[in-house]
Amino acid sequence: MTVRYKLGCELSYEIKSLTVFIFNLEVAKLARHIDLVETLTIDPVRPIRTYTVPDIRNRYFSLEAQAGPLEIRYEAEVTLDVHRADPATVRETPVAELPLDIMPFLLPSRFVSSDRLAAYAQREFGHLDQGHSRVTAICNWLYDNIEYRRGSSNGETTADESLLLRAGVCRDFAHLGIAFCRALNIPARFVSCYAYGLEPSDFHAVFEAYLDGRWWLFDGTRQANLDGLVRIGVGRDAAEIAFASPFGEMQPGPVRITIQHADGSPEAPGRTVDAISTEEPAPHAGAN
Repeated sequence: MTVRYKLGCELSYEIKSLTVFIFNLEVAKLARHIDLVETLTIDPVRPIRTYTVPDIRNRYFSLEAQAGPLEIRYEAEVTLDVHRADPATVRETPVAELPLDIMPFLLPSRFVSSDRLAAYAQREFGHLDQGHSRVTAICNWLYDNIEYRRGSSNGETTADESLLLRAGVCRDFAHLGIAFCRALNIPARFVSCYAYGLEPSDFHAVFEAYLDGRWWLFDGTRQANLDGLVRIGVGRDAAEIAFASPFGEMQPGPVRITIQHADGSPEAPGRTVDAISTEEPAPHAGAN
């Protein structure tokens, strides 16, 4: 089943002195993001530079802003066609069989201290049956043991610190889930997205685990449905896909995020027991 979404964001800033911005807030151009129609409005009008990362399809644009107000407005419509599978059929891929371009997502990174959490992850999850169900068990543990609390962390909080705090926001849940996966030799990566049904609406962070030749979506917060996530970007952790990276003196203003069914239907996607992916299998992986 496909669902068409209307989504967007509005960002505002007061620029104090010349500031360079790098934004990552546009919908990724994936095969399962069908018929994407979008507009980007910048006020005052500024020239931009753009770059799309090959393979993972992250889309960045950059601009220079002079002193004064700056407003960014992005609007899009896209049809989401998710891939579904029976979780019981999704196995883990042995390290010896992993494509070499997956390896960076198996190693520690700036906010994902998987090396420090290896013993803990093995003790909690090492004995579980391998496959999609083990990553689901990690998400269940996150939901049961980490409190979702706004203001409990900041942009410098690492996965091991979140474990000690036992609290965090979606960014922290994703980092800790990724850390546990990598500690168990399961490649995992950070995902930013527009999330249908998230209240209050905001940029959302989840993670993907590489299992059986494909990236599969997981969300330890359980605040949005996996089949209502429209991807923006992926990276080793949040440092690589911040929605806005300013270089200069400025004051951020309100952020407004919206996502709804394009036909106005109020129904959210139903909770699903399926394994969910919006990625095509890697050509070299030989998965179906």
